Amino acid sequence: MKLKNTVGLVVGAAIAASSMSAMAGKAGSVEVEAFADRYFTDSMYGLNDGTLVGGNIGYFVSENVLLNMGLGKYKNLEVDGTNEDVDGKLAQVEAVYHFGTGNVLPYISAGLAHQELKADSDNTDDRTTMAMAGVGIKNYLNENFFVKAGVDALYGFDHGNTEWQAGVGLGINFGGKSEPVAEPAPAPAPMPEPTPAPEMQSVRVELDVLFDFDKDTIRPEYRQDIQSLAEFMKTYPSVTTTVEGHTDSVGSDAYNQNLSERRANAVREALISEGVDGSRVSSVGYGEARPIADNSTDEGRSMNRRVEAEVEAQVEVK
Repeated sequence: MKLKNTVGLVVGAAIAASSMSAMAGKAGSVEVEAFADRYFTDSMYGLNDGTLVGGNIGYFVSENVLLNMGLGKYKNLEVDGTNEDVDGKLAQVEAVYHFGTGNVLPYISAGLAHQELKADSDNTDDRTTMAMAGVGIKNYLNENFFVKAGVDALYGFDHGNTEWQAGVGLGINFGGKSEPVAEPAPAPAPMPEPTPAPEMQSVRVELDVLFDFDKDTIRPEYRQDIQSLAEFMKTYPSVTTTVEGHTDSVGSDAYNQNLSERRANAVREALISEGVDGSRVSSVGYGEARPIADNSTDEGRSMNRRVEAEVEAQVEVK
């Protein structure tokens, strides 16, 4: 009954702390622990129950397996029915396997121990090697600190006695390499809004130059119109134009054909002189073949003595 009550107290204490957030030890970490165990004797020397206090140091060889070694000293251990003190110590080496992951880890353990007991009267002098097996639970309170409760059975090879220990421990875990926390993938950058195609409109520029009878000389009042057409073509360097020359019906067809070509070439040269590349301007003469007015009147013939040109470009609407 005494063993059951002690185990219930220490296990309950560990479970009560389990609501605190924690992180368990990792492979490569070291644990150092201070413990206090109630020692339930079954010795042939008739000893009363005592207390074993001491410490352990261990190393996690994997995520779950801890190799542990410890040393404890017995307290309040007497020969039963007397006041004769018994000094003693227990050295142990064990392997501890932890189940699961997280902060609360049940475990089992197994190993070997060496016990030495010596009474003041020298009537009790016991040295024995023991096999150890245990169960318990650990609660990692945070990255470094843990509490433990457990029960160990010890079997003495020399005298065949089985004894028990039940107790609690408080320890530190340090030096392990925690698993790297995966960074969340960055949110993809929002796709840029497609740039709407600019609204375009067609712009048309026309040139109409009139000539005196039987002349191919450009009259001064038309120079400004020629300059305006040249500026437009320089602003939109992809456009080209054809300069078309015409005459009235006075004179022979051959003469008028040549005159219309001279008039068209005169305007072409004027555009080139204003800075338009010559490869973008061509000229052609149509003679008297394409009248726009009645050649039987002076006014009609005046309108037919002409040079025409036009350009068209697609311009973005602002």
